[in-house]
Amino acid sequence: MVRPAQTARSERTRDALRRAALVRFLAQGVEDTSAEQIADDAGVSLRTFYRHFTSKHDLLFADYDVGLEWFRAALKARTPGESIIESVQSAIDASPYDPEAVAQIAALRARELDAGRIVRHTRQVEAEFADAIVDQLSQSAPADTPDERLRVIVTARCIAAAVFGAMELWMIGEDTSLTELGRLCRTALESLRTGIIAE
Repeated sequence: MVRPAQTARSERTRDALRRAALVRFLAQGVEDTSAEQIADDAGVSLRTFYRHFTSKHDLLFADYDVGLEWFRAALKARTPGESIIESVQSAIDASPYDPEAVAQIAALRARELDAGRIVRHTRQVEAEFADAIVDQLSQSAPADTPDERLRVIVTARCIAAAVFGAMELWMIGEDTSLTELGRLCRTALESLRTGIIAE
């Protein structure tokens, strides 16, 4: 699909800002890095920086935004009739991320931000992840009644909770490799396939 020039240019600018921020953050820390420095390193004005991000701290979560766009596209590309859990797992496994960059940004978030801020942002992304699953489920089997719609929403939120539960464990764990994140996601999704533990 051909994207409008404005959108492509905007994506390139956001990517340049993400990369410039990562280099600066790793070299001198988040608090000692200014938005002006990031903008200069990316070759844009401070005004352009603020057109794309509300603060330098938002750049610590920019990988989530890119990941959501990619995840939506990966879900749409899955085979019709495939189970939603299989589609989600396959989309996660096909992640285009640079493993070293993911580990670095995860370590930066853990080191530089308070846990409350990380959790708030993660919850927002989890909700958007669930929305992507709702969209996928609704396209393959439209929900015509309130009960069917409820089942779609519950399914999507349970899958999102499983994946983000795995992500939370991964962020606080010793192994921050993408291999470990993939393993945790597979384990979490398998728990949905086998059923919830009831006491």
